[in-house]
Amino acid sequence: MALTSTHIFVNLHVKDIAKTMAFFTGLGFEFNMQFTDKEQAACLIIGENMYAMLLKEDYFKTFTKREVVDTEKYAQLTIALSADSREKVDEIVNTAVSLGGKLYADPVDHGFMYQWGFQDLDGHIWEICYMDMGASEEQQPEQA
Repeated sequence: MALTSTHIFVNLHVKDIAKTMAFFTGLGFEFNMQFTDKEQAACLIIGENMYAMLLKEDYFKTFTKREVVDTEKYAQLTIALSADSREKVDEIVNTAVSLGGKLYADPVDHGFMYQWGFQDLDGHIWEICYMDMGASEEQQPEQA
């Protein structure tokens, strides 16, 4: 059997827990207060069994011996989330920008998939996409 997991926790370093929580609350996210202390860590609920641990930089450094990436210069990772519609993609990205986030690319329309994204207050990249599975199947080559 292939290796699988029941939960995912992505750890992201942040400068200010309170500002970060306000940003993501403004986007409509909630926090698991069982794993949030508002000083060093906040547990962002992304979906069922999907979380981002938003860790104050000093606390984040206790989890690794490596240098913390400068998000102004480097992209350590991108977080890709699905949305229910193209309009919802635009709404999420525009709301993120209105809350202090930054755009990092123009929207991309692949026909079957529409994507756009933003950088959060700490420069982490969040890619929001809508996939039209019906259009995706239409673009698949026919089987011989």
